[in-house]
Amino acid sequence: MYRRAQIWFLYLLCIILAYFPLIGVRGSITTADTKTSDWCIAECMCLSKTQILCNTGGLTDIPSRLPSDLEQLSLSKNNFSIIRSDAFARLRSLRKLSLDNNLVGIIKPFAFRGLSKLESLSIQHTSLAHIDQFSFTALQNVSSVILAYNKIAYIMGKAFAGSSQIQYIVLSHNPLKTIYSNAFSGLTYVDHLLLPGGIRSIEPDAFNGLEYVGQLKLTFMDLEGLKPNTFRGLKNVKNLMIQTSDLGIIYKDAFFGLEHIEALNILSNKIDAIEEFHLASNFSINVLRFHKNHVLRAPKYGDATFHVNTISADGNHFPCDCQIHLVLESDFVNGSVDEFRKHNFCIATADINGMNMSLVNLDSIASCHDRLMKDNYGSGVSIDFGAISFVVPIAFYLARLLLT
Repeated sequence: MYRRAQIWFLYLLCIILAYFPLIGVRGSITTADTKTSDWCIAECMCLSKTQILCNTGGLTDIPSRLPSDLEQLSLSKNNFSIIRSDAFARLRSLRKLSLDNNLVGIIKPFAFRGLSKLESLSIQHTSLAHIDQFSFTALQNVSSVILAYNKIAYIMGKAFAGSSQIQYIVLSHNPLKTIYSNAFSGLTYVDHLLLPGGIRSIEPDAFNGLEYVGQLKLTFMDLEGLKPNTFRGLKNVKNLMIQTSDLGIIYKDAFFGLEHIEALNILSNKIDAIEEFHLASNFSINVLRFHKNHVLRAPKYGDATFHVNTISADGNHFPCDCQIHLVLESDFVNGSVDEFRKHNFCIATADINGMNMSLVNLDSIASCHDRLMKDNYGSGVSIDFGAISFVVPIAFYLARLLLT
C-alpha cells in the first residue's frame, strides 16, 4: 500500500515537472505581448519592429507611435486626407512606404523629410489633386515614386527639389493638364519619367534641371503649341518621344536648349503649323525620327534645319499646295528628293489628299512666292499713268508752297 502511494506521488510529480516549462513559456509570451503593445497600435498588424501593416484600420492621421527602426510601413485604405510636413521624420530607417487607397488630397511641403534611407514610395488611388512646391523634396535615395491613378491636375515648380536620384517617376492615369516651369528641377537622374495623356499645357522650362533622363514619353497631349524653351535645360536623354498628340503650333525655339539627345522621336502627331524647327549642332542630337505626322502648314524657307547625325522622315503628310516646295527645300529631305517623295504623302487639296507624293506632278504646282506674284499681277488693279503724270507735278508744287 505504501509503495503504491509512492508510485502515484512520483507519477504526479513527473506530470507537474513536464508541464512546468510550458507554464514558463506562457508567462514569457504574456510578458512579450505586454512589451509589444508599447509600440504596436491596435489598428496595425505588427509583423515585427521593422515591418508593420496598418491597412483598413480607419486611421485619420499618420501614427506617431511607431518604432524608430521601422523599415517597411503600409498605411493603405485609411481615412487621412493630409500628409503633414515631417510626418515621418522619426522613421529614419524606413525603406518602403505605401500610402495607397487613402483620402489624401494634400501633401504638405517637406512631408517626407528625414527619410534618408527610403527606397520606394507609392501613393496611388487617392484624391490627390495637385503636387505643390517641395512636396517630394529631399528624397535622396528613393529609386521609385509611384503616383498613378490619382487626380493630379498640375505639378508646381520645384515639387521634387533636392530629390536627385529618383530613377522611376510614374504619373500615368492622372488628369494632368499643366506642367509648370521647373516642375522637375532638382532631379538629377531619372531613368523613366512616365506622364499621362491629356496634357494641355507645358510651360517653358518645365523640364529644366533634369540632367539625365533615360526615357521621357509624352503621348496623347492636346496642346495649343510647343512653346519657346519648352525643353530648355533637358540634358542627356536617351529617348525623348512625342507621340500621338495634337501639338498645335511648333513655335520658334521650342526645342532650344536640348543637349545630348540620343533619339528625338516625333511620331503620329497632328501639327497645325511649324513656325520654326531648328536643331542646332550644339544640341548634339544623334537621331531625329519624324514619322507619320500630319503637318497642315509647312515652315518657311530656312525654318526647318537639322544638324543631327541621322534624319528619318517617313510616312508623313505635308501640304501639297504651293507649300510643298518649302518642304522639299527643307532639311526634312535628307538626301534624294525622289526618295523623300516615295515615303511621304499629300494632305490637301481634296483631289490628291492622302496620295503618295511620288504620284503627284509637283512641277505643275507653283511655289507660294510665284503664286503671290501672279495673284498681285492678276488682281485687276489698273494703274493710270496719265493720272500720275498730272497729279505728281501738282503735289510737288503744293509741297514747295508749304515749305516756303
